[in-house]
Amino acid sequence: MPTVAERFVERLIDHDVRHAFGIPGGPWIPYMEAMRRRGLPFTVVANEASAGFMADVCYRLTGRPALCHGTFGPGATNLATGVGCAWLDRSALIAATTEPTDAMRRRVMQMNIDHQALFTPLTKHTVRAGSDDIDAIVDRAVLTACEEVPGPVHIGLPSDLAEQPAKAGTAAPPTRPLRPALPAAETLSAAAETIGAARRPLLAVGLTALRLGLGSRVRRLAESLQAPVVLTPMAKGLVPEDHPLYAGVLFHARSDLLADIIREADLVVGIGYDPVEFNYEAWLPDAPLVHLDTRPADVAAEIELAVDGAGDLAAALAFLDEAPFSAKDWDLTRLADHRQTLYAALRPAGDTDLSPSEALEVLRNVLPPEGIMTCDVGAHTHLVGQVWPTPAPGRQLMTNGWSSMGFALPAALAAAICRPEIPVVGVTGDGGFTMMAGELITARRLGLDCVILVLADRMLSLIEVKQGWKACDPATSVLYDRGFIDADRIFGVPVLTAETPEGLAHALESAFRTAGPVVVEAVVDGAAYHQLIARSYR
Repeated sequence: MPTVAERFVERLIDHDVRHAFGIPGGPWIPYMEAMRRRGLPFTVVANEASAGFMADVCYRLTGRPALCHGTFGPGATNLATGVGCAWLDRSALIAATTEPTDAMRRRVMQMNIDHQALFTPLTKHTVRAGSDDIDAIVDRAVLTACEEVPGPVHIGLPSDLAEQPAKAGTAAPPTRPLRPALPAAETLSAAAETIGAARRPLLAVGLTALRLGLGSRVRRLAESLQAPVVLTPMAKGLVPEDHPLYAGVLFHARSDLLADIIREADLVVGIGYDPVEFNYEAWLPDAPLVHLDTRPADVAAEIELAVDGAGDLAAALAFLDEAPFSAKDWDLTRLADHRQTLYAALRPAGDTDLSPSEALEVLRNVLPPEGIMTCDVGAHTHLVGQVWPTPAPGRQLMTNGWSSMGFALPAALAAAICRPEIPVVGVTGDGGFTMMAGELITARRLGLDCVILVLADRMLSLIEVKQGWKACDPATSVLYDRGFIDADRIFGVPVLTAETPEGLAHALESAFRTAGPVVVEAVVDGAAYHQLIARSYR
């Protein structure tokens, strides 16, 4: 009879789980051994938060959930940071933690906290496993994680469970998650009628549309209407920046310049718009809203919700494909002028040797179009969200629902694991890099080809910008007083430093030619962020 550890791993493999990440404790050893024997790689990381970030990115790039693990107490609380990312960035994963035995669960003991209480607000489902039906527990976990809206599921594994015999369960062949129900016919008809009656509808496209791969349908609808499209940051790539109907990205750098376009709209059509990135009421003009998503609209009371079309989003867009829409009254020449104004504003003039905008422009010129860029959280995130040309979905990965610093480096590692044939770069600030620099050991051990670009400006720049708004002393946001990495290697990984656009181009070209991980430190002047970070979106 197989042990619980063996059946747990076997059932995950049955569900096509291909990657696992974490830091083991003693009770996890039987699971690691079962994974080794069955060919499911368990990657030991430097921080459990990274395990969650990496499992999240595996789902984004492969469509399959990955496993992440943390042990008692601090292992679980560290893991919770990465699990929360999957929760608010809408990625399926399975989080496993080691819990005390039944006899000790309610006792005072070292490292003992209630993992079920910890993960309840961060997951779609949490369960404490037993030996009676581990197959059914794994089956439910994977199915729940992958059902719309996808997210993490937590399984607590008592420390004495792994080597117990797995009792016969009721395992059935893995099933596919159910699709959301079709929106009501009258709801779809009302949406088409409302859009048809509008003179200047604006399409606001979000994370759900990207996750469901609906870019071509979104573009067809926009082209049918000849209506501009604004994206949320995590939807970048659905409509490329050179499309004549592209207007910009909400919430990020100089999105205040979108206000002139947005105010002209007499209707907003939210397509796969998930307010976890940016609530409607933070930017919506004085116009009614048609909301089409897999979940009902979450809006403030003052919003005029004309149609709330929750359900199968692909089916809703297919219905609108058949509607006899005519071109609307937008001035597309003015829209083109707006794009040029926006692009110019994202590259403010200055006399510095290397600005963040120039650094990203150099990187975009070096990184092939098919390359993957992961982005950390900070002032540079706002710039990336607006300025980084993203030719297709999945080419730029960020966290905007959870927005945790430290995301970019482990995300780049996961991208290199899932897409080893594609160039990968992680873009981070010096603050985010400091949080997760230990993962360079992981990258070196695995021999991952990835470049980590550190925009080093000595500051927590987003906080420094906001301190400026409040006339506060920015000295409290300074991270260090002289050179940042100040060495040609860190954890055995090569470091190249650049202070000019030409030097950065040379460093990046060299880094992408080098096998294994390479850090490129770009010394930038963060003063330009004061001109780029929008204070108002209306």
